[in-house]
Amino acid sequence: MKARLMRHSACMLGALAITTPALAAEHSLHDALSNGKVSGDIRLRYEAVDQDNALKDADALTIRTRLGYTTGSYHGVTGVLEFEDSRTVMGLDDYNNTLGKNTDYSVIADPETTEVDQAYLQYSGGDVTARAGRQVIVYDNQRHVGHVGWRQDRQTFDGVRLTYAPTSLLTLDYAYLNQRNRIFAQAQDLTTKDHLLNLGYQTGFGKLSAYAYLLEVDNNTNNGLDTVGLRFAGDYDLESVKLIYAAEYARQEAKAGANEFDADYYSLRAGVGMQGITIALTYEVLGSDDGNYGFATPLATLHAFNGWTDQFLATPAGGLEDISLTVSGALAGGRWVVVYHDFSANESTPAVDDLGDEWGVAYNRGFAEHYTAGIKYARYSAGDSAAGKVDTNKLWLTLGVSF
Repeated sequence: MKARLMRHSACMLGALAITTPALAAEHSLHDALSNGKVSGDIRLRYEAVDQDNALKDADALTIRTRLGYTTGSYHGVTGVLEFEDSRTVMGLDDYNNTLGKNTDYSVIADPETTEVDQAYLQYSGGDVTARAGRQVIVYDNQRHVGHVGWRQDRQTFDGVRLTYAPTSLLTLDYAYLNQRNRIFAQAQDLTTKDHLLNLGYQTGFGKLSAYAYLLEVDNNTNNGLDTVGLRFAGDYDLESVKLIYAAEYARQEAKAGANEFDADYYSLRAGVGMQGITIALTYEVLGSDDGNYGFATPLATLHAFNGWTDQFLATPAGGLEDISLTVSGALAGGRWVVVYHDFSANESTPAVDDLGDEWGVAYNRGFAEHYTAGIKYARYSAGDSAAGKVDTNKLWLTLGVSF
């Protein structure tokens, strides 16, 4: 795959070079390639997981290094090539890395890997931007499509993306994906035939989004996951008080062989910010089809939703209702956050109704211009035993630098 991406990029640049006289083109192309920008970041993180089950407690100290180069513009075309490497350090690798290592330990989804993180060509001209190759794609709040940037190996996609922005308020975005490069290194990447469509309009009170995400794994089976929805989110200042609000609804149809399911999604968020403190209450429902299927978001940045201990990366068949309260503010040059989640089944049974609750606290601070440091802790308390969840504690210590 890496070689194919490199050959593809080289061919596209070569085609551009012959559209103008040879000497002028060679000089301009040389300038574009040599007068680019180097970027990168390094993130060192310790993660510990303690679960009330037969698995051993997990510990991981990993370092993620990302290095990229963005060319200058040549007739509106720029190129990006970025590499990513994730390693364990100091022998702290007692964890299940999702690839078959230490399966008697709890999971920490940061396998060792070295790969091409991004490799694409982009054309920008007038109202249109076109991008082809491996790339990060994020829509709205990443509830349906995101980069999973919390993990050391973030999620990217292979495909083409077109963006049309006729005004500063209106944006129409379409992407076709033929591969999902997931967070588990290349071993679990998926070949796909995905179509992503997102329409955004900025109003005076917030952004209105309409979307259709039509997903299909290319594995010679009858499968599909079609999600269509609307979202509105924004904030409004009232002198010393800021109002925060969001509402979203989506309908999903899924196919799995001869089986077909459908489920609804909706979310309501209301909050207020004043005197440096922000308080927000969110009610989110991932619906169910008669207890046989739960609303799915396989391309989402899931860690940002439904609790930091990642108990609900896959929606239960009975669906999920999540009532959460978030309080955050500034402290000593950084920001703190406290969040509480109460989980229950959307379609409950006598054995499964209460899905537990979770507390989380975090503090992050930047320093010395390019550095960041953070600490985060989350505790999940299980509900009904038939739900298959167990008490879980997770701790993270993070140090990062970017350039």
